[in-house]
Amino acid sequence: MYADPRHRPMTFTVGERVYLKVSPWKGVIRFSKRGKLAPRYIGPFRIRQVLNDQTVVLDLPPELAGIHDTFNICYIRKCKVDDESQILPLQDMKVDSSKKLVEEPVRIVDRKVTKLRKKEISMVLVEWKHSLGTNLTWETEELMASRYPQLFNLDQIPRTESPLREVDL
Repeated sequence: MYADPRHRPMTFTVGERVYLKVSPWKGVIRFSKRGKLAPRYIGPFRIRQVLNDQTVVLDLPPELAGIHDTFNICYIRKCKVDDESQILPLQDMKVDSSKKLVEEPVRIVDRKVTKLRKKEISMVLVEWKHSLGTNLTWETEELMASRYPQLFNLDQIPRTESPLREVDL
């Protein structure tokens, strides 16, 4: 009575590519985002061995050496992408000792001052290094100056005054 009537059994074969579910892991953070913006799956990884109908062994890269390579099938999802250019190479990504992915900023593209009711917040548009292109995010200038002081060459950063823009903080 409580079983899902639309449930399909998942079968995997050796050499197939799958994504690994990381949403319950608290240490995996990408682009310094937490909560609902954190990644749910990483990969794809190749299946090295199928132990039984519920357990598979994945071929993990050396960056994830601290993680055991045997997983239940509830933690993996089939990769449906056939194009190899859509897959992010892991050798360009840096992982620190707590297994967090480290993303590096390339440059500051733009500046603006956001005016709230009683204070002004200086924001900078940061271009982040990414394997398939660029990623632009608005960050507070104070935070970026404390973490990455090498980015602040004041002669190259354009300044945009926009007091009417609203920013969610």
